[in-house]
Amino acid sequence: MSPNRMRVSLRDAVDRARDWGRLRKLLAAALLVAVLGAGGWALWTYFGPDPSCGPGVEKRGEDEECTGVTDGSGGVSFTDELEPVMRAIARENERIADKEHATVAIMVPVSTTDPVVKKQIRREVQGAYLAQYRANHRSNAQSPPIRLVLANPGHDSAHWRPVADQLVAMAHDGHNLRAVTGFDLSVRRTQDTIDYLTNEKGIPVVGGPITADNLANTAKEPDRYRGLARVVPTNSDQAKALANFNKGIKASRTLLVEDRREDDNYVQTLKQAFQEQTRNAPQIPMQYESPADMNDEGRLPNDFSRMVNNICDSDAEVIYFAGRPVHLRLFVNALGGRGCDKKTYKVVTGSGASTLATDSELNWDALAPKGGITVEYASVAHPDAWSDKRAPDTGGSREAVEELEDLARTVETDGSAGPVGPVELDDSRTISAYDSAWTAITAIRNQTGQKTPMPSTDDVRRAWLNLRGSQKVVGASGWICLDNAGNPYNKAVAVVHLNPSGPKIDFVGLAWPENKPPDEHCTAPNKPGE
Repeated sequence: MSPNRMRVSLRDAVDRARDWGRLRKLLAAALLVAVLGAGGWALWTYFGPDPSCGPGVEKRGEDEECTGVTDGSGGVSFTDELEPVMRAIARENERIADKEHATVAIMVPVSTTDPVVKKQIRREVQGAYLAQYRANHRSNAQSPPIRLVLANPGHDSAHWRPVADQLVAMAHDGHNLRAVTGFDLSVRRTQDTIDYLTNEKGIPVVGGPITADNLANTAKEPDRYRGLARVVPTNSDQAKALANFNKGIKASRTLLVEDRREDDNYVQTLKQAFQEQTRNAPQIPMQYESPADMNDEGRLPNDFSRMVNNICDSDAEVIYFAGRPVHLRLFVNALGGRGCDKKTYKVVTGSGASTLATDSELNWDALAPKGGITVEYASVAHPDAWSDKRAPDTGGSREAVEELEDLARTVETDGSAGPVGPVELDDSRTISAYDSAWTAITAIRNQTGQKTPMPSTDDVRRAWLNLRGSQKVVGASGWICLDNAGNPYNKAVAVVHLNPSGPKIDFVGLAWPENKPPDEHCTAPNKPGE
């Protein structure tokens, strides 16, 4: 038999073998290796376990979902939405491959069919890439160059443990992983992942738009997550800032609407913060219970329809909402369809509402100035915050925002840098991911010198202690001045509202947890006993 005919026959056999179970594949491969020797080994990729979805990525779970860590090589992008930016990341990683580099990972659950979440994830990965591009092209050749990888723990982070173990291995196998960023959902699996990486494996973590208070260290427990730094205000800090911003609101006109579900860190800590703000409200909170899947509507459209009838009968004018964005959308739509259409309401909520602006199912006509509802929330960032004439001299910088805007233009127009898809900054996702990655890069480079050309993970973790004062990170979201627990002290909160005329997100004003911007020293005060 000719070699070509033999290869065709073997390929036919391979195609038939693909439907066999894993054990049969392994046995077939072993038999071929034994019979054909070295030539049979070349067929391993066909007869062995189904090949991975690409380098560093494999199928896991009953759904055979592609999860793992990729640097963009092999065409891995997980979703079509991410394909342009992953190509750009792959090019940049290849460009620095022959240099001693440090690796930064962005870890987010990429697998989703929700178009709103797809856009959100694209913006977060774009933000991390913008930080990598700045580090490698606009930092006066500082070392080490930065390699960026994307870690996908799967839908609902179901496969976080094996993916986290991949990252841990990369810290010790020559890839020089020095920090993990991202983490865009304040849920239990995010908490477990951060606990595992920091406390068990000693990997520094910089949180992205995670705001739950129990996903942060405290003055009393500075090592709850040893090596965790954060760049956005917690839910309690957001609530304080909103309270300072809305001091004229009368408690007698407030009402709290809260989710009863207990396994969601974001919801639970936001609820606690808003309970404090509405402590003197005349009525007890109105409650609902959402499905286990935070994007599932369940029976909530019916529940909210009945709830708003009771709200119409109350004296409430300002409604604090402690819940996830999908449920907020259902609530706003129900409130917009109420019978008491002559009443106006302000709905106040946390930064999770940032995804609402891209939700096509939101009834924008119910929002002011067209309708009678204002949706106001504490955003972790807005590009207009520092160009506003009311912007203070401290706490943030217009130059930092302009730097990011220029980077965005570059990757959209420069063929060697992009394209990465449309870059949008107003919903805060791109900015927070950029600031998270830039904080990690700053720490890595601050610990790099002649005696330590490649800092250790412990070196990077210790660097958090010095990112304050003159060594603060001047983020696009505002100054990032870390306290001894790794939290940004008195971080700026951009108060925004949804405007149906765009539709768009309008900047309203800056608010501060401490009721005023930090001074030029940007260092947390000493408060014994707290």
